[in-house]
Amino acid sequence: MRQQQFEMENQSLWDHITVLMDDLRRPQGKRRLSLQEQLCFPAHYRQLCSHYALARGRGFSPALIEQLHGMVLRGHSLFYRQQGGWRWRLLGFISAGFPSAVRRSGGYFAISLLFFLLPAVLMGVGCYQQEDLIYTLIDDTTVAQMESSYDPTNLRLGRALERESETDFTMFGYYILNNIGIGFRTFASGILFAVGTLFILLFNGLVIGGLAGHLTQLGYHDTFWPFVSGHGSFELTAIVICGAAGLRLGHAVIAPGQWTRVQALKHQAEEALLLVMGAALMLLVAAFIEAFWSSMQLQPMTKYLVAALLWSVVIAYLLMMGRGRRGSH
Repeated sequence: MRQQQFEMENQSLWDHITVLMDDLRRPQGKRRLSLQEQLCFPAHYRQLCSHYALARGRGFSPALIEQLHGMVLRGHSLFYRQQGGWRWRLLGFISAGFPSAVRRSGGYFAISLLFFLLPAVLMGVGCYQQEDLIYTLIDDTTVAQMESSYDPTNLRLGRALERESETDFTMFGYYILNNIGIGFRTFASGILFAVGTLFILLFNGLVIGGLAGHLTQLGYHDTFWPFVSGHGSFELTAIVICGAAGLRLGHAVIAPGQWTRVQALKHQAEEALLLVMGAALMLLVAAFIEAFWSSMQLQPMTKYLVAALLWSVVIAYLLMMGRGRRGSH
């Protein structure tokens, strides 16, 4: 690429970064750009650093190199000033890095969703139609605990008798450990040629779908579905994303291509870790909703309306956030 073409393709981005840095130097209450534009700064700064390195590597004019170097130094002082760069990185990851990584892994996500959703639907229909089918998958004690948790007479929905006395905060911690444990196992098992990830997805789909069908068949639909519909948007989506991350690892082991398996794993792990970190944040949100909202005694319609909103937010976030950035490629 020649310098003239390089400048023509990227000048609008550099101008935007200059405006953005000028705005970020203003006090918080006097900034003119939107919060969304401010959160783009980490990604834009990384692009700027890449452009500076490219200009130096290709021996472009000293004037251009000096211009980009000055912008990099200025951006560095903003990025690592007293608030700490980690905040920018975290905000940038949440606002763009994570949803963009999910979209880049769309094929893996689709396979993960298929292995989770299809068994859930089939087992759910089967357990709804045949009462005893659930016992071929889950032991009697566990089924009895789940029935107790969603019994309409239970004043602490979602909790078996032995957990009814525990506080919401205690349950919040329990849900975090349980959910993140499932997510990590789903991801890490991908190293076993992806078979481990696919098995965990399939098994969890069977269990969740089977319990849903069984409890609905018992007539607990007005307690079970309002309870799970809210936090399910974050929890179930996060598990599928962890599955996509595990499939990335499995792909590297099965088909490393032109790389060695170690090189392929390193390459895929970079993307997979983005997915896992984002999924962990989603599971944290899911645990909070499950502990403090899902167990509340409210009208089912209220729960469904909130659930519809949460599902819409999750879908829109993963599909739209991080798109349409200036200078992005």
